[in-house]
Amino acid sequence: MPVSSTAATAAGLCAFIDDSPSPFHVCRTVARELDAHGFTPLAESAPWPSDGPSRHYVVRGGSLVAWATADSTGVTPFRVVGAHTDSPNLRVKQHADLAAVGWQLVGLEPYGGAWLNSWLDRELGISGRLSVRDGNVVRNQLVRIDEPILRVPQLAIHLSEDRRGVTLDPQRHVNAIWGLGAQPRSFLEFVAEYAEVDPQAVLGWELMTHDLAPSRLVGRDRDLVSAPRLDNQGTCYAGLNAFLAAIAEPGAAIPVLAMFDHEEVGSQSDRGAQSDLLPTVLERIVLARGGGRAEYLAALAGSVCASGDMAHATHPNYPDRHEPAHRIEVNGGPVLKVNQNLRYATDAAGAGAFALACAQADVPLQRYVHRADLPCGSTIGPMTAARTGMPTVDVGAAQLAMHSAREIMGAEDVSSYAAALAAFLTPAP
Repeated sequence: MPVSSTAATAAGLCAFIDDSPSPFHVCRTVARELDAHGFTPLAESAPWPSDGPSRHYVVRGGSLVAWATADSTGVTPFRVVGAHTDSPNLRVKQHADLAAVGWQLVGLEPYGGAWLNSWLDRELGISGRLSVRDGNVVRNQLVRIDEPILRVPQLAIHLSEDRRGVTLDPQRHVNAIWGLGAQPRSFLEFVAEYAEVDPQAVLGWELMTHDLAPSRLVGRDRDLVSAPRLDNQGTCYAGLNAFLAAIAEPGAAIPVLAMFDHEEVGSQSDRGAQSDLLPTVLERIVLARGGGRAEYLAALAGSVCASGDMAHATHPNYPDRHEPAHRIEVNGGPVLKVNQNLRYATDAAGAGAFALACAQADVPLQRYVHRADLPCGSTIGPMTAARTGMPTVDVGAAQLAMHSAREIMGAEDVSSYAAALAAFLTPAP
């Protein structure tokens, strides 16, 4: 049976996620694809070329910004698709080695709003990066262990006070077993040796767990995607595909793909959406094309950003938790997210720009509003709008089980989401 383009795109998302267990690996996966399409990386500490059309990207830790310029002037506006590379998970503590009642444990702590019970009784691997001393310099090295070395065990139902489960204490109940106390071993040494570096040369680390079950198409008709980290690698993948489609058919704006780390913990870091990363890159694009500060500000005034993050589909088992007049369907098309208290950045102008893009891409548009009596999550949208002054619209694709170790979305939504974002990146003159 031939594979449809929709199924192929969804399968591509599965492969993308399986290649990208950490924000650093997301950036590597995206960079490899950009390299294959003629992009070259730039160092922020070096001069940038100014000789005509270009395709470039910069990487700052777990964040990446890519752009493509044609024969245009320094005041050409930008169209930006934003996403984030991080997802809630369990991360390794600085003193990782623990022992209790004959077991050797690895100390873990939640990152972001991880739905803790979903991480129990899963085979977990390790990924992230090590900072390694190499002579008198420090270099960063990615590490990935796709072996079932860790497991956070559930309490037996017989030991629960009411047999209805336990309330997990993030300090005591999410440490992972990885061996028996009779054979103690340093976890960091184990990781360093796996990465083929001298354990004594490791000066710092950012290590996190990931579910080892592969991403896959599921359901009766294989029209659903079951995977970890759909929030927000679903947008990273759709945004990358949209960006590559946009550069093939240039429009009236410079297309930009901006993917930030640390959204799940507030984005307040050197590489988060609250940092100077995006404004700095945009200004340097203008400077490299012969413009100055005035041209940069003029370009921003005509620019628009789509803040892409996943959206809540209406849950069939909990329909009462959703705004009854705003039902969101899986495989129902991209989602426009609106919040009157600006947890989302969408205003009428931004909504119009994205609605037009959906019409041009011939995909349906859904509109999401959170229940007024429940706290609403937020995105990189409001802070991107505040940092740049660009009108910003919050959009996404519908999913269930957000912030669980494993999430689910519609296979058709992958391609329709990418198509809408591609149309957004290529406005007509």
